[in-house]
Amino acid sequence: MVAAPPQPQVEEARQGVELMQPEYYTIGHLRHVRAYGVHFKEGPDGVGVYAAKDMTDIERPRVILEVPMEILVTVSSNLPWMFFPDIVPIGHPVFDVINSTDPETDYDIRLGCLLLLALEQDGNFWRLYGDYLPNQAESTDLLLATEEELDALQDSVLSQCIKDEQEKIQKKWEECFHPGAPLKLKRLARDSDRFKWAVGMARSRSHTLTMKIGSKVQVANIISPYADMLNHSFQPTCSLRWRACDRVLEVVVKAGQTIREGDEMTLDYLPKKPTRDYMHRFGFSSPVNPWNVVQFSGSVSIHRDSFLSAFGISGLGPNYYLRDDPMADGAVLAAARILPMWSDADLPFLPSMEKRAVRELQKECRQLLSAYPSSYEQDVKLMAAAGEDKSVRWKSALKYRSDEKLFLRKVVRILDVYLSRLLY
Repeated sequence: MVAAPPQPQVEEARQGVELMQPEYYTIGHLRHVRAYGVHFKEGPDGVGVYAAKDMTDIERPRVILEVPMEILVTVSSNLPWMFFPDIVPIGHPVFDVINSTDPETDYDIRLGCLLLLALEQDGNFWRLYGDYLPNQAESTDLLLATEEELDALQDSVLSQCIKDEQEKIQKKWEECFHPGAPLKLKRLARDSDRFKWAVGMARSRSHTLTMKIGSKVQVANIISPYADMLNHSFQPTCSLRWRACDRVLEVVVKAGQTIREGDEMTLDYLPKKPTRDYMHRFGFSSPVNPWNVVQFSGSVSIHRDSFLSAFGISGLGPNYYLRDDPMADGAVLAAARILPMWSDADLPFLPSMEKRAVRELQKECRQLLSAYPSSYEQDVKLMAAAGEDKSVRWKSALKYRSDEKLFLRKVVRILDVYLSRLLY
């Protein structure tokens, strides 16, 4: 019997987060999961990974978490379907379900089927780890959303996309898990909500990674225990990599950083994607996404070089980055990417035309804001008054629409600041 690792004895008073219970560490330690200098903590918003000590002068990537291949859930992203580890018994009908999926788009269904299988298999690590996954009531995934929860988004495009996916998943469940299906298959998902939950878990907790198994280099979709507890940030501290020599997934701290005790360790889930994509796949949003988008008419534009210099933005578009600015955040970078701009060598702008263009863009933003059924202030009051009867998905949808409105307001404010910083 392998002894459990000593549990960290740190008093937790920071934002209501507490160390995960000892069993969470123990089940991983017994399966050779190793964590270095980090704690798993649970708070009102779920589980996160935090630095247990200062990490200074990081000159090269530093490993903070090792997860062996034996407890991953993986499937190759292309035909033929390969599993590492291969948990599908020979002749099991779940392989027929996986084989019936679209190779281009249905990675989440394939991973969801494997996750359901792992949760049911005797002796599988996921039978224990599954206790720490959010249940159907706790999940923010929109595949489980009701009509009321989708209406709360106030985004007809996203709502229709989710409805189409719900219908697709429902048809797949009816096609494969019908009453005449083998019992060993039916018991994996006895109702369609269980199937949608598994697909949602696969979608929100999976990563795509290039793995080398022996001489075979394989691009795979993976769900990793423990690594799935790292939350998202647009300025991530960590990344994933594969250690081929002993088949281990590593979470590494990026070089060139200084990490302080208590800092959260994060990943970038969807690089360079708008907020709608985050809400679609993960069920969360942010008003400071530096890659968010706004659909302007394109009838007017502002001078690019003047706008960039006004906010201390460097780099070549769209790969801009910020220098020091007291009001700068991700919304400023997003504005630099989405605002219609013009540039003609050394030709300067005419101040009167530039100011007129700025006001026209502000007018477009206000028109987009007025098109929403409710205002930002109303959403804030509604969120504050929401009781326990409101689901986490409804609250997440409400936050999404308020974040989108807040982002538009930020763009208007950024244009105000730009007007005040015009040189003449």
